[in-house]
Amino acid sequence: MSTKYLRVHRLRRIYVWELPVRIYHWLNAAAIIALIVTGFWISDPPALMSNQEASNRFLFGWVRYIHFISSYIFFFNFLFRIYWGFAGNKYADWKQFIPTSKRFIREMWTVFKIDILMLKKNGEQQEHISIGHNAMAGFIYFLTFIAFLVQCLTGFGLYAGMSGWWLPKLFSWVPAVFGGDILTRQIHHWTMWFFILFAIVHVYLVFYHDYVEGRGEISSMGGGWKFIEEEVFEENRHHTPNPESSEVVGTA
Repeated sequence: MSTKYLRVHRLRRIYVWELPVRIYHWLNAAAIIALIVTGFWISDPPALMSNQEASNRFLFGWVRYIHFISSYIFFFNFLFRIYWGFAGNKYADWKQFIPTSKRFIREMWTVFKIDILMLKKNGEQQEHISIGHNAMAGFIYFLTFIAFLVQCLTGFGLYAGMSGWWLPKLFSWVPAVFGGDILTRQIHHWTMWFFILFAIVHVYLVFYHDYVEGRGEISSMGGGWKFIEEEVFEENRHHTPNPESSEVVGTA
């Protein structure tokens, strides 16, 4: 009589995304959506026909007001994330976003082959699994942070000439550096399209990894918890910043 063995994966439940990171993520998403929608209106305002007095409608004034409020939320939220890259846990650490080792670059190539080229060899799918961001995702987020900086500089640079507050006026030098208001506005507009493309790819990959790996990729940004194989956790323990810190609750 043959005996069959059932292999049971031991999963470890790990607190990956702290509350400040989750708040940053959703606040940033809401601000970007508001900025994109109102930005389209500002770049190409529609011709609205109405028999009402313009001062009674103030529609475009509200569009600009929402855009400016969202820009301040986006700006200060971005500053907070920079701070949290030094104050947060090892999964929020800035070293997760900048290639600082050969292992980081090797993992980027492995993820590129699996996620983009759909190529994989035996063991590579398991090899690239990360507890927090994988190397490719971390590097893309680093490029996104640079885009955040460009968007803040160009946006406040354009606003500086019409604002009476000291904060936007700190960016009054930006249009001169970028070659004038027209080119600054074009860069601001092009960067918006980068965010749209990034959002599409980001949502696709989150659903893709959640479906393929089944480790709570989607729900983790709601509650902060992810599941990972015990052996993967032990391997990553020695390759992430602050390995002695404990975000572990237990195994299942």
